[in-house]
Amino acid sequence: MSAPDLALAALPADILEVAAFGGAAPKLVRRGAEAWALPPLGRVSAAPAGLALAVRPERWLIVLAPQAGGTSAARWQGLLGTSCAVVELSAGLAAFFLAGAPAREVLKRGCRLDLDPGVFAQGSAAATQMAQVAVTLAALPGGLLLLTPASTARHLREWLMQVGRAFGIASVSDVTVAALSGEP
Repeated sequence: MSAPDLALAALPADILEVAAFGGAAPKLVRRGAEAWALPPLGRVSAAPAGLALAVRPERWLIVLAPQAGGTSAARWQGLLGTSCAVVELSAGLAAFFLAGAPAREVLKRGCRLDLDPGVFAQGSAAATQMAQVAVTLAALPGGLLLLTPASTARHLREWLMQVGRAFGIASVSDVTVAALSGEP
């Protein structure tokens, strides 16, 4: 059986928010760069262990492979030290990955961003409203990462499946953080 033209997958992940304390962002970026480059505002960066998205000033969302409760947050707090707070958001956010040539066209039908690849290029990240819910969106090499509050995840998934029907969407098995971050 061939791969669908448009595929929607869930992304099991630990999701952390790293928030720099007053004026500590440059120090935090330098310290983070020792292990992993924290991207500038509006960008996403990949490392073998996961993804980092910057959609708010002096704050980053870190998307990692799932670990035992609290393990990821404790590791990142230890890595970055006392110049920031690391907050575990995994229970509050759901992650999806939409892949295929028509992915941007599907999202355009309910997204307030200009998703033209010349405007929202690979490596871009933004917070927006889509299908009347909050979504953090990142353009990755193989498709688009969508993060939404867990309370709206079902609605967003159903909306994506409904709008995507015209494009031959298929719900596929979960994708891994390693696959999205370029890990072999």
